[in-house]
Formats: sequence, structure tokens, C-alpha cells
Amino acid sequence: MQANPILLQRKYARIVKLFAEQTGLTYEQALDFFYNSKTFELISEGVADMHCFSDEYLAEELAIEREKQ
Repeated sequence: MQANPILLQRKYARIVKLFAEQTGLTYEQALDFFYNSKTFELISEGVADMHCFSDEYLAEELAIEREKQ
């Protein structure tokens, strides 16, 4: 299922904000990491309805993905 693009942009902003706060990255660094992440790819492609997961869960997924790199 594909989400409304405007709603997705708002969700992305919330996820990046939480991710930056959790990791201590600047918003710019967090945004850069987010748009180059597997998590973003899965959300934007509508895989497994990832856009339905909570912002907190997705920010944590980004943190885990960052730790693995």
C-alpha cells in the first residue's frame, strides 16, 4: 500500500527529528543518513507497510542501522 506523499513527508520529518535527538546528530546529518538508509528505501517503496509503524520505532531502526555501519 502506498501512503499519501504529503503525509509521508511529514512522517519523514518526525522520524529524522527523533533520530537526531536519539543519536546526537545534527538535523542535517540525520537527514542525510535517513535518505541514504535501507529504512527510508523500505518506507518509500511501501514494503511491509513500514509507513504504518510508529515514528519512534522507525527512528530506533535507523539507530540500529547506523550502529551496524
